Formats: sequence, structure tokens, C-alpha cells
Amino acid sequence: MSKPRRFHNTDPTLRIGGFPWYEMVWRTARGHFTPPPPKDGFPAFIRDWCIAPDHAVLTQRHEEPMLTWLGHVTLLLQVAGLNILTDPTLCRFAGPHGQVGARRRVPPPLAAEALPPIDLVLISHNHYDHLDYDTLTRMGSAGQQPRFLVPLGLKAWFDQQGIGQVEEMGWWDQRQIGPLILTYTPAQHWSKRTPFDTNRSLWGGFCIEWPRPPAPQPAPWRFLFPGDTGYSSDFKEIRRRLGAMDFVAVPIGAYLPRDIMAPMHVSPEEGVQLFLDLESKRGVGVHWGTFELSSEAFDQPPDDLAAACDKLGVARERIWLLKHGESRAIPRL
Repeated sequence: MSKPRRFHNTDPTLRIGGFPWYEMVWRTARGHFTPPPPKDGFPAFIRDWCIAPDHAVLTQRHEEPMLTWLGHVTLLLQVAGLNILTDPTLCRFAGPHGQVGARRRVPPPLAAEALPPIDLVLISHNHYDHLDYDTLTRMGSAGQQPRFLVPLGLKAWFDQQGIGQVEEMGWWDQRQIGPLILTYTPAQHWSKRTPFDTNRSLWGGFCIEWPRPPAPQPAPWRFLFPGDTGYSSDFKEIRRRLGAMDFVAVPIGAYLPRDIMAPMHVSPEEGVQLFLDLESKRGVGVHWGTFELSSEAFDQPPDDLAAACDKLGVARERIWLLKHGESRAIPRL
């Protein structure tokens, strides 16, 4: 019997993953995955960076894009009358069954049971802070029956959980859902969920294209959710193949220490460069301020993002920082 396929980045010489267990124990003991408290403490951070969700907004079916940040990389994108959820992790810990692992320091603004009807769930890759069994189980118990788009090699996990309507995608594969075209895009990262499955499933992001009415428009509205990624030429290639983006979820957290994080997680400055590579009009910072994953303080990414925008000549207001639970309409530009 042949072994399951292993996946690689677009740069085949770059190997990420397979870290020795003793190195991870050493780094954990050194605090490499535990941030210091924010300068005013976690209670103040939670107070400043959380807002009660606007249920009147969430329960509507929106034609024009509406975005809600539910923490970390969990976004509710409402567009073209569809409700789309990215990497749902509304759990206490990013780990097995949401019970152990990286601790969530900012409470989920919305329980999984309180989500509006979800039509589509996009899973970028299988790391626990992006694919949470507990959240998906609670969604199913609440009667949610969305369609799932997942990377190659990951459908078997969903089959084991008894979750249906799951389709696998490889890089550049496309699906049409209603009026939307979804493309699974490359990223520089890796995958692992057990000690035995390193890089056995793919990783990447999703571009959502909407032929915004009234027709004809010169180009569709484009949204990119890149998943987890280090900085690479992948984003210039996405721009070349798919066109300039209207809106990008820009990863800005879990970037320290750089000696281990650089290949797999962009820094805020690299996130801004990624944004520029895609020629995006607007964006939102994600992958920060929620789980204890790295050694930068929870309140450091906003400062580093502001400095990066200034350095690279990007107006700060072009990359939003939403509060946990905040909804905002994405305007036409």
C-alpha cells in the first residue's frame, strides 16, 4: 500500500514542519509560545478590543459585502445573499476538542450556536487554531448544514467526524457557489494535526469573486482570505492570475520569535507587503489578539502594523482593525 501523499510549498526547497519534539518542549519552556500581558493587562485589552455583536446585522441577508470579525481568523463574510464563515474557532483552546492547547484570552463574541444560518465554511488548513472540532460539532448540533470547501487530503477527517457536504480543493481549483467563484490559492505554510500526519494535507487560502451588480462591471469584486502564510512570491502570482484584490484579510499576529515563525507567519510589515503585492484597496488585520500562540504581546501587532503602514506608504485606514464581534460594511471603491 502506498503512503499518503505529502504536500510541499511552491518553493520545494523550503521545508516547514517536522520540528523535533525536544525543540518544541525547549521553546515552550522558554515562553516562545506564551505572550507577556498587554501593557494594561488582559481585562483592559478585552474591554478595549471587544464589542457586542449586532444581531440585527448578522440576521440579515446582505447583498453588498458585510464583514464581522469573530476573533483570530474567524470571519463572517455576508455577500450576495450568502453567509460565509472562515476557519471557525469559537473555542476556549486551540487544541484537541477545544479543551487543551493554546489558550483563548479573549472570549468568543458569539457562541457557535448563535451563528446565523451559514451557507459555506472555508477551511484553509488543518492546524487547531483554524480547524476546531468543538466549534463544528456545536454548529451541527444547532442545525447548521453548510457546505465545506477544504484542502486536498482533509476530507477524510470530516468523514471521520460524520460531517457531510465536504469538497476538497487543490491550488487554483475553482468552484461556483451561487453567483460566487471561489479559488483555492497557494500560501507558504504546512499542516499537522497528529504526530503522524505532517504535511499530509494541503494548506492555502481562498479568493472569493463576486460579479457585483449592476452588470456589466469591468471586474468582479475580489476578497482574499490567505489563511496562514509566510511571505513568498505566491501573492504576486495570485495577483497575476486572478487580478487585483478589493479586500484582503491580512495576517498580522503570531510572528515572534522570527527564527521559527518567519517561514510560516508573516510579520505585520510582511503582511502590508503582501497587501501591496495583491494591489488591494482595503483590508482587515486578522490572526492576532485572541489565542496565546507566540511571544509578542497581544497589543503589539496594532503598533507594528501602524509602523509598517507608515514605512511602506500605506494609509493606516486602508487596513482596518476591528474589535472582536464588530461588523462593518465594505464600501464600494
